[in-house]
Amino acid sequence: MTDLTIALDWTPNINHIGFFVAKDEGFYSKLGLNVSLLNPATDNYEVTPAKKVELGEADFALCPTESVISYRTKERPFPMIAIAALLQEDLSAITVKSDSGIHSPKNLDGKVYSSYKARYEDGIVKEMIKNDGGQGSLEIVYPEKLGIWANLLEGSSDATWIFLNWEGVAAESAGVDLHHFKLSDYQIPYSYSPVIAANESMIADRKEAYHAFLQATKKGFLHCQNHPDEVVEILSNYVPEYDQHIDLSKALEMTAPHFGTEVDWGMLKEERIQAFVDWIKVKGLETSSTEISEIATNDCL
Repeated sequence: MTDLTIALDWTPNINHIGFFVAKDEGFYSKLGLNVSLLNPATDNYEVTPAKKVELGEADFALCPTESVISYRTKERPFPMIAIAALLQEDLSAITVKSDSGIHSPKNLDGKVYSSYKARYEDGIVKEMIKNDGGQGSLEIVYPEKLGIWANLLEGSSDATWIFLNWEGVAAESAGVDLHHFKLSDYQIPYSYSPVIAANESMIADRKEAYHAFLQATKKGFLHCQNHPDEVVEILSNYVPEYDQHIDLSKALEMTAPHFGTEVDWGMLKEERIQAFVDWIKVKGLETSSTEISEIATNDCL
């Protein structure tokens, strides 16, 4: 058996369902793989998934495309590369409570935003406000990762960035009304999130194993589209207790169409990534030049 480890970006949720299905249904083991899934809550999010790959603690990281760009352009660059996309559509949004009086991004001027402290995040949100006619004058706070969602619900902050297919469903399950502002509605060509990223320098030696991993993972995610009740039951065994109230069937219903198909699961489109790279450079969020071939590859698929 070949041991492989993937560092998750968050506690188990709907975006991860295909990994747990592939593990529980034996899709990995049938290809000679022993796959471990690292839950970031075990170290209280002290080490990011991408950092775990850099440190050699994981073969793969779940992260947004911008994390790959960040690792390629930091002071001491690391050859991080995206090898597959989990979602073919962006299911994230900047979110506020419906009773906040914030009806569009421009109303966020002077408001409190709970940030994940990602390298480009704060700049992206400020640009959204500007594109809506505001000044981009946010008050930004950096709570502990597991406290960000609670901050919004409790009113300690006015806005944060969520996945509509997870926190959005969680809010609906709890009877909390939200307003969502999708980046694409405000002229921001956002890229893929999350992606499966790896150390490019390891791919040549481990390409067969990485290919097998992606094939089994693909099978796990596509299995979800035809066996919803079965896979929801599998995921329910991994979701933390404080998320057990979430309607997993609703979350899967929102998510499954965006896993892709037998033909395009995992595919990373060069033009989509290029548009985002060009945008963050035009906006001054990144000054270094990076080739798309350094950011993403479909070769392992």
